[in-house]
Amino acid sequence: MNKAELKEFLDEKVFQYNTLDFIDSDPVQIPHQFSVKEDIEIAGFLTATIAWGNRKMIINNSKRMMDMLGNSPYDFIMCHNDFQLEKLDSFVHRTFNSDDFKTFVKALKYIYINHNGLEMAFAKNQKSLSMQPAIAEFKKLFFEINHQPRTMKHVSDPNQGSAAKRINMFLRWMVRQDQKGVDFGIWKSISPASLSCPLDVHSGNVARKLGLLSRKQNDSKALAELDDALRKLDANDPVKYDFALFGLGVFEGF
Repeated sequence: MNKAELKEFLDEKVFQYNTLDFIDSDPVQIPHQFSVKEDIEIAGFLTATIAWGNRKMIINNSKRMMDMLGNSPYDFIMCHNDFQLEKLDSFVHRTFNSDDFKTFVKALKYIYINHNGLEMAFAKNQKSLSMQPAIAEFKKLFFEINHQPRTMKHVSDPNQGSAAKRINMFLRWMVRQDQKGVDFGIWKSISPASLSCPLDVHSGNVARKLGLLSRKQNDSKALAELDDALRKLDANDPVKYDFALFGLGVFEGF
């Protein structure tokens, strides 16, 4: 395919998968349970944090997280006490355990009190056409509280070579708004043009087959290469092609 044919093909796949039906099998369904901005973004952030492994397990454990937060995540984050934190003791998702969960609760409260919330914590360090420096700076802010070193691995750092798949997915949820009903578009201080594709095994393999990506590792350098290719297809909303790459890989075995 030439560039025009590739764009037409991928645009068709975005149209196919960027629908309300996508929500039913995707972790994005968890923040869709809420209507208040802070609840949506906290539910989204926590869900994205554990979004690796079996998708059904991710969704079930994310629902369990929300249940443990009384299905009022912002209220729990801001008003919790030590007794309520102890109720999180039984949570585990793969290597993310209850100690990590408790640290995330405390760190989120710190972000809302000291950095004007999640949106501003990311937005204030954004660069033109890249959120990767902002993600690296966010990690520093997030762990300004006392924490176990082990918990730091659950927030990716592009400066350490990570493609930061889960945080880039979270940012897509919060920033994109195309009236399709999947992404929320509740963060107005960040441009969709600055977003990066959530690069994982599926999207990476499809991107290579389509000639959008040559680097073999799914790391920060590969992400930069893919970003450049997708921005040539749509400079204003490059990350919409995540729906096409993901859909082709997961649902069609492309």
